[in-house]
This record gives sequence, structure tokens and C-alpha cells, in this order.
Amino acid sequence: MATTLSDRTAGPPPATPVRGYWAGVGRRLVRDKVAMTCAAILLLIVLAAIFAPYLGLADPYRGSIARRLRPMGFTTPQGFTHWLGTDEQGRDMLARLVHGGRLSLFIGILPVFNAFVIGSLLGIVAGYVGGRVNMAIMRTIDVFYAFPSVLLAIAISGALGAGILNSLVSLTIVFIPPIARVAESVTTSVRNLDFVDAARASGANALTIIRVHVLGNVLGPVFVYATSLISVSMILASGLSFLGLGTKPPEPEWGLILNTLRTAIYSQPLVAALPGAMIFTVSICFNLLSDGLRSAMDVKL
Repeated sequence: MATTLSDRTAGPPPATPVRGYWAGVGRRLVRDKVAMTCAAILLLIVLAAIFAPYLGLADPYRGSIARRLRPMGFTTPQGFTHWLGTDEQGRDMLARLVHGGRLSLFIGILPVFNAFVIGSLLGIVAGYVGGRVNMAIMRTIDVFYAFPSVLLAIAISGALGAGILNSLVSLTIVFIPPIARVAESVTTSVRNLDFVDAARASGANALTIIRVHVLGNVLGPVFVYATSLISVSMILASGLSFLGLGTKPPEPEWGLILNTLRTAIYSQPLVAALPGAMIFTVSICFNLLSDGLRSAMDVKL
């Protein structure tokens, strides 16, 4: 068949763009309606907490004995409406909950992030080096598994004393062992794969192999597991504040608010249940979002 001039000058057909792995993860995650709904709820709560001073809410620290434990929708003689009622000191509950989201989210997310960095480092070193290094690191971590996470957090916070900083330290210590164990397990399976052996045979040093070949295959599963711990971290942080080992009054924090309102459960049950409902909502949303991310990262789907 003769080839025309237009055929010779047209060139090869345009290549079909190849979508990367993370593009596929994002595409599958967007199709997950439950995960996207939870992400939207979390984004709304986070934005409300960040921009709380600019939302025109009442002062979360200013109360009035005359307005204590008012029901939802209570309107003052001056015309101000407490949409979610007031607490035991007459402070606006909506303002307390929105501002309290700052501390609750901060104390819930930061320890998991710190544990993710430290635990991943320990797990990758233990899993790749192996031998006595693995034995020393993992046996030390196993010591912390002898105690339930709740008791361990209470024990460390009790020893360090009440306060936000001590709560962050105690929760970080609690979450390092499980993250390190997951990182060590994944690294042990990755280090024996063919591409790692090929890189080792080509003369690449251990640091280069870990940075180029191991991190990309380990951090994804570890990150998904770490996101599932955020809900646990928020519950533990709220529990520490509830027991008086976390945030100190009068700072607004959901666990502390729940503690101060526990005596009002019979007089204003709906108002007293609000901080618990916030903790429950955020925890469930983080769990469902983590499940959606785990499913999206499964390349077999």
C-alpha cells in the first residue's frame, strides 16, 4: 500500500497518558461516598476550629451565673441566642465546642504524627537491618504491649503531671509501638523482594536502598494504619482531660467540657451530651475515612 505524504509527516499517534498509582488511589477514594462524606464533615469541623475567632461567636471564657445550664435555643433579654445552650457557668456551648475543637484536634492528631515519624523510623531500621538490631528494638517495644493503651497513657500522664504537653508526650509514647511494629513487618517483607536484591547487587548502600526502594513501599501502609489511630488518640486525649490529667480549666476542650458537665446530665441531658457527640462524630469520621483510604490503596480493586 502506498504511503502518502500526510501519513509520513503525521508522526506516531499521541501516547495515552498513564495514570500513576496515587492518581488511581485518589480516583477510587473520590468514588467512595462514605469516605468523602466523612472527609467533608472533618473539613468543616477543622475549618470552624481554625477560624473560630472570626465567626462572631460569644466569648468561650465569659459566663454568667444567671444563665447557667440553659437549654438549646435560649435567648437572653438582650436578644442574644445560645443555640446550643449554656454550660454550668453560663458560658455559650456553641462557642465552647467550636473553640474546643482546636485543642481536641491538636491533641488528637499531633501525637499520631509524632509516633508515625518515630515509629516508622524505628520499624524500618529494625526490619531492614535485622539481627540483633531488630531484636533490641522490637523487644523494647514489646514491653509496652504488656499494658493496655488506656492504662499506659494514664500511667505516663500521672507520672509526668497534668498538662497539654505531658498529654502529647504520653500519647506519643503509647502510639509508637504499634506503628513501629507495622513498619517493621512491612519492611521485612519488602527487603527480600527482587528489586531490593538487584539494588543491593548493583552496589547501592543501605541508606540509598531505604530512601529509594523501601520508603515508598512502607510509608503508604503505615500511613493508612496511623490514620486509623487518630480516633483512638482523640478518645484517649479526651479521657485524660476527663480524668484531670490533660487540659486544665478554663480551656475549652471536649473531654474537659464533658467532665465539667457530667453533673448536669439529669437537668440538661442534651447540653451535657454535646461534647461526647462531637468526640463520637470525629472519631467515627476518622475511622471511616481510614477504611476508605485503605480500600483505595488496594490495587487489586
